[in-house]
Amino acid sequence: MWIDTHCHLDAHEFGDESAAQAALAKAQGVGMIVIPAVETANFPIVAGLAASVDNACYALGIHPIYVPNAKEEDLRMLREQVAAAMADPRFVALGEIGLDFFIPMLTEPAMREKQIFFFREQLKIAREFELPVLMHVRRSQDVILKHVRQIPPAGGIAHAFNGSDQQAKTYIDLGFKLGFGGAMTFTRALQIRRLAAELPLDAIVLETDAPDISPSWVHPGRNSPDQIPRIGAVLAELRGMTVEQVATATTANARAALPRMLLK
Repeated sequence: MWIDTHCHLDAHEFGDESAAQAALAKAQGVGMIVIPAVETANFPIVAGLAASVDNACYALGIHPIYVPNAKEEDLRMLREQVAAAMADPRFVALGEIGLDFFIPMLTEPAMREKQIFFFREQLKIAREFELPVLMHVRRSQDVILKHVRQIPPAGGIAHAFNGSDQQAKTYIDLGFKLGFGGAMTFTRALQIRRLAAELPLDAIVLETDAPDISPSWVHPGRNSPDQIPRIGAVLAELRGMTVEQVATATTANARAALPRMLLK
């Protein structure tokens, strides 16, 4: 079995194909797809989608790219929705939350501070409910680490990890898993491929970030969760392991990172 720990299955790029994409992934051995929210408007959408197929679960959170238009009231709504969702076995984490210092507009001082405020407040919610977090960490690794040290959640995943060896070690020491996906499949991605090959296997989970971060054989087309087994095969090749060993290990790692996730 495989697990896609990060897939925006509700994205408009999938149109009305979301359920069909989940079924296609299941036919390829993907037993669970984790669908993170990005703003309050799609909270009911991700929850409904997860409930409509038998191999999906969801997270609730406010993505840093959506912070510019977010209001403090959204944080109150998030907390209320999380409190209600704790009774839902499909609800597994707080996410997607984090910091993005790649997009120029988001690096302006006021927006940087707003991002940090929303990130910290969401970490507090995660800590209150003892939830793991799905973290967006683009160009923001050290700042992310600073704040999770101060407000430690119940572990989680550093999504689309592309940091240094020391940053990886710090995340692992703090109880986080590291997400690897399509970027790892490009031969020119030397740093990501080296990390995927050398990091402790029990720290690695697989993800697509579909419809984004397509693997090399799909790029520049739309990514989809059924690509996880082939992405896993690349990880197996990089580590000199069998595909079955990688499937077993990364599934166990995902379950450890997201203990509320129920697999059938």
